[in-house]
Amino acid sequence: MTHETPRLLLRPWEDRDAGQLYSLARDPRVGPVAGWPPHKDIADSRRILRDILQTEESYAVVLKETGAVIGSIGLRRDSDLASGDAEREFGYWLGVPFWGKGYMPEAAKAVLRHAFEDLGLETVWCGYYEGNAQSKRVQEKLGFTFQWKTQRLFVAQMDEYRTGYVNRMTRDEWSAIRD
Repeated sequence: MTHETPRLLLRPWEDRDAGQLYSLARDPRVGPVAGWPPHKDIADSRRILRDILQTEESYAVVLKETGAVIGSIGLRRDSDLASGDAEREFGYWLGVPFWGKGYMPEAAKAVLRHAFEDLGLETVWCGYYEGNAQSKRVQEKLGFTFQWKTQRLFVAQMDEYRTGYVNRMTRDEWSAIRD
């Protein structure tokens, strides 16, 4: 399934995306703030593509104008936050050259519409780690509401403890604010 916005195409990840994924995800400003290490090489990106990104409801964020992959967005069923068939955890990241242009809120609105209208979800969870001002701001712009803060949360991929913040959006909240 694909989703379209005025500037973006959200489509399933493909094997041919490995090079573009690596060029974005190797930047140390992208993954660590989100809780994952920079990609080490293209083989690492291929493995992550196959094992993590090529799953149900995971999308490459692509610029319609150029066809370039600029980030990732998706809804995960198998997470610590989402439980049951009516909940998902929402996650996203964007390559550094594309920060500050409004791409992620644009993509996120399409995914949230899909979550509540097409998938019939009741709750979408989202979180960020302390210091990730960009993710915090995206979640605020979208209308997610703060639920709790966890200190000394172990982030296994980074082998460290962090402070995490969890936000939520319900179907009713989304219905009240949708464009």
